[in-house]
Amino acid sequence: MNDKQLLRYNSSIMLSEIDFEGQQKLLNSHVAIIGCGGLGSPAALYLAATGIGKITLVDFDHVELTNLQRQIAHKTSSIKQLKTQSCKQSCLDLNPEISINTVEKKLTIDKLAQLLEGVDVVLDATDNFESRFGINKASVKTKTPLVSGAAIRFDAQLTVFRPDLKNQPCYHCLYKEQGNEEQLCSENGVISPLVGIIGSMQALETIKILTNIGKSPVGILQLFDAKYSQWRSIKYKKDINCPVCKTP
Repeated sequence: MNDKQLLRYNSSIMLSEIDFEGQQKLLNSHVAIIGCGGLGSPAALYLAATGIGKITLVDFDHVELTNLQRQIAHKTSSIKQLKTQSCKQSCLDLNPEISINTVEKKLTIDKLAQLLEGVDVVLDATDNFESRFGINKASVKTKTPLVSGAAIRFDAQLTVFRPDLKNQPCYHCLYKEQGNEEQLCSENGVISPLVGIIGSMQALETIKILTNIGKSPVGILQLFDAKYSQWRSIKYKKDINCPVCKTP
């Protein structure tokens, strides 16, 4: 790190759990964020500010006026821009010393897996089950740690999947691929700070994984009720018959 970086990341470096070595790990890391909306916006901004050396943003949507209530990486002037480009600019405004790649198309599972090769952690910041199941399959295939978040109305959830570790559950162990009804923010509404809370938590869990700090909620689904500001946790186990992560 140069003198400018030492000054920029001073608050993180002062933490004994991170120090110079941990900050250097962050600078050497590559994180992928799938979805640049309500969850992806705060996650991307905090990871950029923290000094993740390389970030890949994946989203094929354009910024709309209705997004601005909660998707804080975008501005009124960003309307009609690709979300990846708008989010990239906001991140670089915060920290021009990092590298940001963008992907502006819907990816197949194989393409997702190719993308995740060489990625240290992937964040699922999407809002639909099809994408979540696809990201999970690619994560399992490449053994990439996956930080998953979701929010709707006043309810949210957070969990972490570690296919890089032995006998750990995947997203399909928690939710089966059939019988799920889509619940989109655009159709059901969401209180805007809620996605900020969960997106920030996704960034936090990513940093913890990269620096090996503390304990992540692996096998634990954390549920947040924003109306009453209450968290509760539900444990879940690996499905030994899971068609996605079943050990041959």
